[in-house]
Amino acid sequence: MSDDVYRQLCDTMARRGGTFPGMDIPEFYELAVELFTAREAAIINALPRGLTPAGPIAAALGEKEDTVLPILEKMADKGLVFSIKTKGRTLYSGLPFVPGIFEYQFMRGTDTSRDKKLAKLIMAYKTAVRQHRKPGEKDFPVYRVIPINRSIEAGTRIHTYDQVKSYIESSEPLAASTCYCRHQAKLIDEKSHCGKPDDVCLQLGWGARFVIDRGLGRKISKQEAFDILERSEEAGLVHCTNNRQEIDFLCNCCSCHCIILQNALAHPQPGRALSSGFQPEWYAERCTACETCIERCPMDALQVGPEEIPQVDMDRCIGCGVCATGCPEQAIEMRQRQDTPPPPLDRRALKESLKKSAPAQNG
Repeated sequence: MSDDVYRQLCDTMARRGGTFPGMDIPEFYELAVELFTAREAAIINALPRGLTPAGPIAAALGEKEDTVLPILEKMADKGLVFSIKTKGRTLYSGLPFVPGIFEYQFMRGTDTSRDKKLAKLIMAYKTAVRQHRKPGEKDFPVYRVIPINRSIEAGTRIHTYDQVKSYIESSEPLAASTCYCRHQAKLIDEKSHCGKPDDVCLQLGWGARFVIDRGLGRKISKQEAFDILERSEEAGLVHCTNNRQEIDFLCNCCSCHCIILQNALAHPQPGRALSSGFQPEWYAERCTACETCIERCPMDALQVGPEEIPQVDMDRCIGCGVCATGCPEQAIEMRQRQDTPPPPLDRRALKESLKKSAPAQNG
């Protein structure tokens, strides 16, 4: 019975999709048994699509609501399901592994023996999935980069979805938590940490409310969010989020540990797998050939060109603006690319775009 529920869970997580969906390999079952009890796995399998109150979930299991509700609450506390309180009731929904369950395991920044065990199991699963699945050259991007505003060429018409600060200003509440990727790396091997700030993962709106309610992060003010953005930019981190115009999280990523950038780097053309829609341009008269931009580039997209002016490989450039903000002479500005479409409007539009790209993935 227990084996059956975990095999069904594998199918459930495969349908959920995400960056690392369920895959019928030994590493999945080793991880699943640690993440979910058999009872929790059965509940995950019974969850209908969308946000649902506890009553219908219990009915799908053939049980009473007062029996299932406490388990759902504990699962939400553990980041195994999403929940939101609205109009006096709590609704629950399933989560993919990424973005979702994996991140929530480490957002608190704890370092228990179970955290360390889970970090190793998750890393083993991600590694195995990558070995079984090669990234397609024509995949529709799941994530995108939001450029650093102060690096954009003066006079450029900037869409709202290209402005990090506009998301902060229009979102309520806001939350900050520990970077899942860097913390996971530290749990596996403390020496592997890159030294970038950890407390810079941002959640917005409903995503923030869940994190705050479940103690996965802390509520912050808009000014605190702006301060986090500033620290992240100074550290050379990249603003990453879902590839849609409405967002509920904003990661500040390093290329050495973070899933979004690492998946892009595994692509034959990282700049097409992940992009902001902007590209750097140099003012030759200001450039002193200090090569700071080359050192800061997270995608290794820059090299010294003729007359010692850096050249950019547009197949690798993601348009993050890290090169521009680090330039001591302010010799770099970000200008819009002409070959990048606007991000899909919302979650549904992104799903439709991913479905349309599926045939290209299969050959």
